[in-house]
This record gives sequence, structure tokens and C-alpha cells, in this order.
Amino acid sequence: MTGPLLLGVRHHGPGSARAVRAALDAARPTAVLIEGPPEADALLPLAADPATRPPVALLAHAVDEPGRAAFWPFAAFSPEWVALRWALDHGAAVRFADLPAAHSLAMMGDPTWSDEDDEDTGDDGEPAADLRRGLRVDPLAALADAAGYDDAERWWEDVVEHRPSHAEDPFAPFAAVAEAMAALRETYGHGGHARDPVREAYMRLRLRAARKEHGDDAVAFVCGAWHVPALAAKTTVTADRALLKGLPKVRTETTWVPWTHRRLARRSGYGAGIAAPGWYAHLFAAPDRPVERWLTKVAGLLRDEDHPVSSAHVIEAVRLAGALAAMRGRPLAGLTETTDAVRAVMGDGSDVPLALVHDRLVVGDVLGEVPDDAPAVPLQRDLTRLQRSLRLKPEAAERDLDLDLRKDTDAARSRLLHRLRLLGVDWGVPAASRTGSTGTFRESWRLSWQPELHVRVAEAGVWGTTVLSAATAKARAEAAAATALAEITALAERCLLAELPEALPVVMKALADRAALDTDVGRLAQALPALARSLRYGDVRATDTAALAEVATGLARRIFVGLPPACTGLDADAADEMRGHVDAVHTAVRLLPHTDGTPADGSTDGVTDRTPAGTGGTASDGAAPDSAPAGDSDGGSGGTTPGTGGTASDGAAPGTAPDSAPGGSGAAPGSGGTAVGRAAAGGAGGEDTTAGWAAVLRRLARRDTVAGTIRGRAARLLLDDGRLAEDEAGRLMGLALSPGTPPVDAAAWLEGFLGGATGPGGRGRDRSGGMLLVHDERLLALVDAWLAAVPTEAFTDVLPLLRRTFSAYEPGVRRTLGELVRRGPAAGGGAALTAAGTPGFGAGHDAARADGVLPVLELLLGRRQPTDDDLVGVGR
Repeated sequence: MTGPLLLGVRHHGPGSARAVRAALDAARPTAVLIEGPPEADALLPLAADPATRPPVALLAHAVDEPGRAAFWPFAAFSPEWVALRWALDHGAAVRFADLPAAHSLAMMGDPTWSDEDDEDTGDDGEPAADLRRGLRVDPLAALADAAGYDDAERWWEDVVEHRPSHAEDPFAPFAAVAEAMAALRETYGHGGHARDPVREAYMRLRLRAARKEHGDDAVAFVCGAWHVPALAAKTTVTADRALLKGLPKVRTETTWVPWTHRRLARRSGYGAGIAAPGWYAHLFAAPDRPVERWLTKVAGLLRDEDHPVSSAHVIEAVRLAGALAAMRGRPLAGLTETTDAVRAVMGDGSDVPLALVHDRLVVGDVLGEVPDDAPAVPLQRDLTRLQRSLRLKPEAAERDLDLDLRKDTDAARSRLLHRLRLLGVDWGVPAASRTGSTGTFRESWRLSWQPELHVRVAEAGVWGTTVLSAATAKARAEAAAATALAEITALAERCLLAELPEALPVVMKALADRAALDTDVGRLAQALPALARSLRYGDVRATDTAALAEVATGLARRIFVGLPPACTGLDADAADEMRGHVDAVHTAVRLLPHTDGTPADGSTDGVTDRTPAGTGGTASDGAAPDSAPAGDSDGGSGGTTPGTGGTASDGAAPGTAPDSAPGGSGAAPGSGGTAVGRAAAGGAGGEDTTAGWAAVLRRLARRDTVAGTIRGRAARLLLDDGRLAEDEAGRLMGLALSPGTPPVDAAAWLEGFLGGATGPGGRGRDRSGGMLLVHDERLLALVDAWLAAVPTEAFTDVLPLLRRTFSAYEPGVRRTLGELVRRGPAAGGGAALTAAGTPGFGAGHDAARADGVLPVLELLLGRRQPTDDDLVGVGR
């Protein structure tokens, strides 16, 4: 050959890779230049390390701003990777020759450097051909269009991938590609790629230096085919240096990082990506009969997923793919033909198996590997060490990980994942337990390592050199910068999960300071659940949470004092939001410790005791005895309108004392004159937070100035906790659904009473309100009678609330309710309660029939062994 060998390729093209290998074998150059950042020249020998397994990528990032980064990916079938390995295997000098990353990273975000904003015009002052439409030129698409193809991928496969190698002239394909690109560059100029003239100027300088060192005929340059005409053009050194003059520059670091086939796909955003990296890897690696081997892989995948596929299916699919290729005039069956054959033969015309094939094979989750001695920031090295010691291998494919925190290894894994999440490295995200466990000693994660996480690790390296020190430093910084109380409580929870003992005191001080200054009940209610959850983690993680418990209890008491007045005078949206706060506080209070240090719900080691909280309490501690009407202890007369009665036990009549009176929201926590204030204080007599919260709920349930949805929800929570008698619940419902109550207000009360818990998961998650109506037809009769009496003109206003409430029930519950209502009073559905009992039900429990299940339960629980004469299900 004469002059340097310019090998124009398609990035990640297996056909180009085979052609590059053949051309290099024929030319035997002593120097190989490759399109890439020159800063990575020192890393090139690592490509020959046995531990390096593509796909991999060069990562370059700014030292002072690690988030300013760029990747240069390489797959086994990338022409650049093939040229790199050829040079290393044959002892040839190899260098990268693209614009340095120091310049390209410095110009990130500069609009004058952006291709999309370029508006260069042609020689006649008008935008060049396709630039009139504001589009960047795709060289392959332009050539495919000229050849009469509407799909650039299919044209490239027919012309390059499916053609036999040019053994007689290995340079012929590159000469043809160079001629085609020269014609395109003559028509389109830089084709909307504004940065290309600068890059190509630097490439020419590197090419000149290599020619001077090794000779004109001893240099090969592997680059994108689009650049070949510019490299072959006659320009001066002065002109090229003028283009590079004044470029900004930043200090950079480079390293090798693992990459994935999924990130090579065009749909994942990499500009030079391909739609089917798994298919191209197969074409490059298959020694012969690529179609037969591919369809065999597909059959194996489908069989592994329990699809009935046999060898006969493979044979028929190969025949069909070949026939389709012949009918379409293609030299060989491509991905389109094989996909059509799989759909018709192996999928019985369904696209469902195709989705699996596309995800697992056409794209794939192959994750590359890099050697241990590849440069890395200290934080990355510490993370790699922890991954090995904990046997947590990074994998691109998503996988579930269940942890038992009672085991040392699993607890360490949990700490690592939580610390990484605090640093913004979301290798794992919490997932719902596959076993349905709700105990605090179990955690479930979904892991997936993506190449971009290397950048996140580099960014997090500014906080420290180890995962522990970096997470601690970042937690302290976030605590100092946080302005919202909910932010600090969430941070405290994350610090406990990540076990950051040195950061927790700083976070707790910030939490106490912020909580003391915040007077908004809504924000206090948002902050409490995270603190309560954190207290549960202390037991299983052996963390001292005494300071946290003190802050959480004080926060709860302030909520108890301020919540009743905050729930008055609310519109529908504000009431709905406040109802969510009530639900959140109710759940949180059950997790707060009693004076003896046990959680209020009686749970131990994450297992919740289902005994109703507060059972056995006395009227003096703000809780009504379970056997007494709830109204007798709250100051409200059992037969009077809620909010009008009062006794000395309450300190102030709920319906008459103004909210600003002593003991209201303006009083110091626990110093008010109301029962709520005294119960919230939790001082003398060993009173706990559950008693104070029950007093707050009773007050909310009886105040007619509180929004209906909150009153209904308060009554429901009291009923579920065994602090409200069923008769009293029926009385409250009767009052709420009385003719004097506006239909919209009555519907809101029903939504609060019968609807599910609200929160991040949305309303209706517990769905137990429907079962309440199924098993208590007295309440169903009240709802039915009220709904039948709603005036026609008001029904359209009530319907959305009712639909929202009842649509959350399970289909079987809705069907049962419909059957009960359809039967009517005569058959039992919708009848009022009489002295004889609820229609459709017995007058009381039949103890003999109930005992019939005991032998079955004992056998299931293993408390006794069955005998031959056991009559299972028969009472003893």
C-alpha cells in the first residue's frame, strides 16, 4: 500500500470488525491509531490482560467535577477493539487519536459546541440539503435511501454483514466505503456534526506524527467511516492548529469500566449504539451457519422458560427464515427473517415469546469485566473489596436478594446497600418481600449494576475514601443543609439503616433543633412515621435509639395537642391530606415505646402482637374501658349531639372550649388543661402515647367542626383498636347519616369510616371496610337506608365519593355486598338490627359449632398427632 491505511468502519459493526482484522493481517502495520481519547494511551496494555472481558468502556471524567464524564464503549465485535487487540498481539505501537477528553469534557454544556444548535450554511448561504429540516445526517440512512432501502440496518446487513469476506482484496470494502463517504461529505459538509471539524483537525495532527515516526506505509488508522474523507484531505498543520487554538481544558482521569450489551443498544441513548448487540455478537462469534446456531439459542431459551419447543421447531424455523430471505431478495436470513420465523413456528403467532427473545438474546445482559489493577478512585476500590468480602457480585441483570439481618453477613450486606443509597449509588433498591414477611429482621432488595454507577461512585468520592467515611460525611452535610423537618427525619432513618454511629449525633441534634422550631402539625405528622420506623430498627441492628425515642415521643405529644384544632375548617382537599396524616400518625404511635421500653403495639423482633392497643386502660389515663361506651370517658354525653357535652374529666367541653384555650395548640406540650393535654404529657401514672392518641381520636370523632372524612376515619381507627364499642360506632354512623346532615358531608364520613388507609400507596390499601359491612348488616342497613334517601339533585355530588370508597374493595366483597342489598329486608339484607339479632345471622355465637375447628387447628399447628379414630372437624 502507499500512504497510511485509513480503515473507515461502523462502530460496533461485526462485519467491519472482520474486515479490519483481515486488512491488518494483510498490511501488517507497525503502528495502529484508533479513534478515542489520547489520555487513555497508558491504559491500552490492560486490554490484553486475561481478566479483561468485553464489553468494556473507557471512562473519562473531570477530576474536580466527576459528574462531567463520558464513555467510549467497546464490544468484542467492535472494529476498534479488534484493532486494539491485533496491535497488542502483534507488537505494533497503538495509540488513541481523537480529540482529548480534557477538551471535550470542558466544552460539555457549551451551546457553541453543541451539534444540535449549529446553524452553519452551505456555500450559497442556505442550509445544506437535510439541514434545512434541522436534522443531523445519518450516513448509513443516506446510503440506504440511495440504494432504495427504507431501513438502514437492513441495508447494512445485506451489504456488509451477510456478504462473504473479500479474501482476494481485503482493502476493497474500505475503498468502497471511503468513496461513498466522500460523496456524502461533498454534499452535506459536516452534516450537522459541528464538533467534527475540530476533532478531525486533531486526528490529522496525530496521523502526521505517526507517519513521521513510523513511515507512510506503516501506519493504519481505524476510525468512523464518516471521518475518512477529512483525514485524506490535504490541509496544513497551521490550519489544523488554528482550529484547536483556544479550546477550554480541564484536568481529567481515565479508567476502564465494565459495560453491558444493553447499554450498547441505540434505545439506551449511546449515539453510536446498535439496536441488536446480542445478535451482532452472535454474528461475529459464530464460525459458520449463523442462522441455525441463532435459532438453536432461541429454542434453548424458550425451553428454559417452559415453552414447548422441540428440534422439529428449530428445523422448520430455519427453513422458513431461509425462504423469507429468498423471497425478499436478501443474501442471508437476517434478524427480521429469524424473528418472523420464531413468531410463526415457535410462538404460534404470538408476540409474547418474542419479547423474551428480544430482551435476553437480541439485546442481552452481558456484563464485561476489567482487571483489578485498572485505575480507580479510592472509594471504588473500597467498594470492590466489600463486594468480594460479602460475596455480592455486580451483575447487569436484575436479581432479587432477601436478607436475614440476624445473620452477620446479611446485616453487613444491608449496611453496604443502605450506605450506597445514601451516597446516590443505587445499586440496590428496596423491594417488597417475596415471602410476605413484615418483620424488621428481613429485607428484600432488587439489585442491578449499571455502568453509570461508576460515575456515581466517582462523584461520591469527594466525601471520603471508604464507603463508611463517605456516607458519614455526606449524612453530616445533609443534616446541616436540611431545612424541612421531614428531610431530617428521613435522614435519621437512613443513618440508622446504614449504621452510621458517627453521623447520628449530628443528625439527631439537627432533628431536635428543627422539631423545636416547627409548629406546623402537617409537617410534624409527616416527620413522625420515619422516626417511629427507625425505632424498630434499633432492636435487630443493636443500635442505641434512646435519644431518637425521646425526640419521637416529644414530637408525638406536640402532634396530639395541635391536631384537633388543625382539623377544623378544612376544605375537601385539605381534609383528605389531613386524613393521610392521621393514618400515618396512628401507625407511628403503635411503634413508639411504652414507658417499659416495649413498642406500643406489643411487637417483639418485628412480630406484631395483634391484641388491641390500650385494652385494659382506665378512664383516668384518657382511654375508655373496652366494655364502656366511648362517650362516657371523653366528656360527651352518650345520647347528646357530638361536641356539645362535657364533664370535668375532660377539663373542657370539646365542643365549647376554643382551640386557643390552654391545652390547645398554643400551650406547651403536656401542660394544657384538657384530657388530651394530660394524656399527651405521658408523665405521672406511667401513661403512654397510645392513651394520648386514643383521646385525640375520640375528640376528632365527636367534633362536628371537623371534616367528615377525618371524623369517620377517627371512629374507624378507634373501632379497629377496640377502643370504641360497636354500639357506639353504630350511633356515630347514625348521627353522621341522619337527615339533617348534608349528603356530601355524610358521604365524606362514610369514605373515612369505610375506606382504607391513605398514604404513599394511595387510599384503599387495607380494604377492610367492605368486610365490616359484610359482617355487620346493621351498619350496611344504615348505609343502604341513607343512600336510598339521598335526594336526586344531590346524588351526582355523592356518587364520586362512594365510587372511590367502594371501588377499593375486592371483587368478592363487592359481590357479597350486592347480594345482601339485593335480598332486601325480607331476606335479611339491609334490615335493621332487632333484639333477636342481625337478620341472616344467629342471635349469638354457637360455641359448639365454633369448637369444631379446634382439632384441625391443633393438627395444623403440630400440637397433637392424629389418631385413627379422630373425627376431624367434629366438636369434642
